[in-house]
This record gives sequence, structure tokens and C-alpha cells, in this order.
Amino acid sequence: MRCCIVKYKVRQYEEKMPASHRDVWRSLPHFLPEEENEVVVSICHNCTNIYRKQHPRAKVITLWELLLQDNTLPLPDFHGEAMTVQDCWRASHNTAEQDAVRELMRRMNIHIVELPDNRDKTHFCGQSLYRAQPPRNPLICPEKYKTEAEQLGLFQPHTDEEIKQILNDYSRRYTTDRVVVYCHYCADGLKLAGKPHFHLAEMIFKTMAVQEKKPV
Repeated sequence: MRCCIVKYKVRQYEEKMPASHRDVWRSLPHFLPEEENEVVVSICHNCTNIYRKQHPRAKVITLWELLLQDNTLPLPDFHGEAMTVQDCWRASHNTAEQDAVRELMRRMNIHIVELPDNRDKTHFCGQSLYRAQPPRNPLICPEKYKTEAEQLGLFQPHTDEEIKQILNDYSRRYTTDRVVVYCHYCADGLKLAGKPHFHLAEMIFKTMAVQEKKPV
């Protein structure tokens, strides 16, 4: 399904995606009611948090956990290159996702460099934490998006210049040439700061696309 909320920003999301993807997007049901003992594979941290809150009986796993179940998955070899893993505040409580990300990196022969404020200590999510958030999030998941966010002073409006300066200052903590992220907000933030980075999905699915094009 397309979203964790019924009819949420259908047109806005469609307009953001490439035209070549829109027919496939329209063919998907926008939202499906919960079924007993269902497993939901989420590719969005907000959807993960919201679906777990609204449907506590469902088992929600991330894309990275699903990919680990496929031992034939073609992965690139980075020959021991050191890369920093950047955890996301929206998933700071999701140990299973954090572990899956690191295991995929190990299988890609990456030397993982950890930040001091990693996993549940991270307060990073690109520029998204320095702007007002959608009002639905604190209403649905108040523990994360209201209580914790207010304690950390997140989602306070900043100017574009202030955001860029914050992200530039943040990027100085990296000691590796490249950073691995698994959140599009985090990727956008590093792009704004001019820091070379990989999105984990890009690393994996670009390799799969190349493998599919090879002659049999």
C-alpha cells in the first residue's frame, strides 16, 4: 500500500515522483485495513512509527530486515573501505533496523565507523528537524514526535541559512570520506552540507539493476 494513513497527501506524493513511476504507484491500493497476524514491511520511518502505534498487533519490519532474509541478494563489494553509518532520530529506538543496516554493510565489505552519538543517542535527520513537522505526527505518536521532540528542542523553525550552517557544522564530525544513510531526510541533509554519502537503498538496488542487465 502507498501510505500508513488513509488518503494522506496522495496528489502531493504523486507529483514528486518521476512520471515513469506514476502508473505503478496508481495501481497500488492507497491503504489496506489491518489483517490478523499480518507482517508489514516499511520503507519509511514515519510510517513504521505510525503503523506500530495504530496497529499494535501487526508485526512491522523494515526493508533492510527483509533483505537480510535473501542469501542470494547481489551486493557490491567495497573492499574494506571505511564508511561512517549515520543513524536517524526517527528510528533511534529501532534496534532491529539499526542491526540490519550494519549487517548489510558488513556483507558489502565495508569497514563501519560509528559516531559517538549513534543508535538511540542520535538527534540527526537532515534539515527536517529544523522545520515545523506535519501536525498528524505528534497527534498519532505523541511519545516520539511531541514529548521527546520537545525535550530535544526539535521542529523549531530555522532559516535556510541557519539550517545549512547547522548541517555544515554537523558534517565536521565525520572522519571518513563517505557516509551511509538509510533515510531520505538524512540523505538530503548531507547533500545540502556537501558531504559525499550513499543511501543504502541506492547501493543495493543499483547493483541489482546491473546484475539483471548482464547476459545469461
